Formats: sequence, C-alpha cells, structure tokens
Amino acid sequence: MTNTNARRFDRAVFIGRFEPFHYAHQRVIAKALSVADEVIVLIGSAQKPRTTKDPFFVEERKVMIRASFAPADAARLRFGELRDFPYSDDRWAREVQAQVALLAGGNEETPPSICLVGHFKDASSDYLRMFPQWPLVEVPDHEQRNATDLRRLMYEAALQPADAAGNWMLVRAAVPEAVADFLQAFSRSEPFTQLVREHQFLIQYRAQFATLPYPPVFVTVDAIVVHSGHLLLVQRRAEPGKGLWALPGGFINSQERLLDACIRELREETRLKLPEPVLRGSIRASRVFDRPDRSQRGRTITHGYFFEFPTGELPLVKGGDDAAKARWVPLAEFFDHFEPHMYEDHYGIVSAFLGV
Repeated sequence: MTNTNARRFDRAVFIGRFEPFHYAHQRVIAKALSVADEVIVLIGSAQKPRTTKDPFFVEERKVMIRASFAPADAARLRFGELRDFPYSDDRWAREVQAQVALLAGGNEETPPSICLVGHFKDASSDYLRMFPQWPLVEVPDHEQRNATDLRRLMYEAALQPADAAGNWMLVRAAVPEAVADFLQAFSRSEPFTQLVREHQFLIQYRAQFATLPYPPVFVTVDAIVVHSGHLLLVQRRAEPGKGLWALPGGFINSQERLLDACIRELREETRLKLPEPVLRGSIRASRVFDRPDRSQRGRTITHGYFFEFPTGELPLVKGGDDAAKARWVPLAEFFDHFEPHMYEDHYGIVSAFLGV
C-alpha cells in the first residue's frame, strides 16, 4: 500500500468507532480534508446496543463529529454506517466497499479518486491493510488519552464524586469543546446511569480474579436453536447486558463436558422439554468463538452448538435461571430488527452459523 501525502483526491475515507470522538480523530479528519474534496466518515459498530464499550448511538456520534468542525468543513463530510461482522472479515470488507461506492459518487467513465486515511496504532488498525485499491494517507499518532481512557474517566466521575471535577478536566483536555459539552449533558441521562451501573459491576467482577498469577480464561457454551424458521432467544436478567437478548448458554462446570453443559444451560434458561436424545440428534454443527475482546468480563471462549428442527409445532419455552424471558423469534424478524438489542457478539454467532 502506497503512502501518499501530496496528491489531491476526490474522496478520503476514514473508518472509526468514535466512542467518543476526540482530538486524534479530529486531526485525522483535518488531514483528510486537506488532501480530498470530501471525506467519507464510516462509523463502526453501527447496530449495537449501548454498552460501556459502545455507549453512543450512530446519530449521537455524527452530532459530535459535525460539531467539531467549522460549518464549511462539516459540509464536506459524508457519513456511512458499518455493522460489525466479528467472524467474517470478508463480509466487513464488503460492507466498507459498498458504503464507499454508495457515498463516493461518480460513475464508471469518471470514477472518483479515493484514498484511505488513518494511522497504525495496534492490532485494531490492521484493517488499513485490507483495501490496497485505495492509497493510504498516514497520519502520525500523537500521544494522548484514547477513547477507552475517556469512557473510564466519565464512568469513574459518576462513581467517585470527589474526583469528578478532575476527571472531567482530563476529558475536556482530550476532546473538542462541543464534544465535551455533549458528553457532560449525556452524563446526566438515564442511559448513562445504567452504563455506570454496568461499569461498576465489571470492576467488581474482575476484582475477584485480581490476585491470580495469570488472567483467567473462561469457557462458556451457547445454544443456537432453530425450529421451524424461528430462533430461540433469552432476555438477560442482570448485568452485564441486563435487558438485552442473548443465546441460551453459560459457563461450564468443572466436571462437565461441553455438550452436556450446553444442553443443561439450554434447559435451565428456557425450560425446553425436548428429550436429551432428540436434542443431541438435532445438532448440525459446532464452532469455537474466541475473539479476545468478545466479552468485557475477561477472556471468554465460547463453544456454539447449532440445533436444527426444520418443521413442527414450536415447543413451549419460559425464562428461567439467568433468563428473565425466553421466546421463539422468526428468523426474518431477528435479522431485520434484533441486532441493536443483542448481547455481546451473539448476533455475529448466529450469523456465522446461518451464513448471513
């Protein structure tokens, strides 16, 4: 990939989550505006529920970004939205290409010249190598607080009022003024209060393992049950992800085999009364899902089992154990509406089995 800083382009592409938007992001867009007529800003994790890692909806992130530039520069920004495909890099790359094609304009006879802008900071920047068709305009990485630090400062300001003023000073030093104003207004909202509760839960959860010589690796199981065109989901009763929808599943016991744990969790959380031999005979596939960042509780490797019943009346289900509710969701409804309401990477797990 060629590093190009002098040539002028019709469009520059910048990809990020912007949770929240800060000065390093602003510098990249400023560089993009200096080398291209317009900048396509692709906002990642677009169809996610609010979590401590992704606290802001897409429209809120657009507001922060636009407010950080003078009106003339803000008018040169075009926004696109990127969904997460945690188990298909190719599918994610296709989404990027489709968004750029939609927003870049031009035609086959006069295609626009396009560059990619960004900088290599860690493994999360590897996507910059996925688009060799677009020259890279690399922007130096300036040492400063990152978005993870800023989110933590905000949550801890709410948990430790004595330190709140200092935390907010550090936040304001790292973000444009309009973003700081937005963040402080957001900190007074009910969604933020729920995020603070989840942040506190995660701190307490991780503290249980703080004295171990090595960070723990957790092993879980998840059941993907499809019956007559419906998917079986449960609604989480408690943090983390309270109120979100999830696959039936949970942690394995120390003396338990993986499939045994999966069937046990499935029955505990949904009260599904299908006989065990029938469940075992309906398994069509299994797969390990091991993205290191898939769970905020810590490194968690889950084993997914895909159960399929092509036809028949839907068995009765009812929430139990860690699940407040259980229900059969038509697959069309799931793929059309449930992504913004799914826990962790469970939407991606379903998509990986069903090829969507």
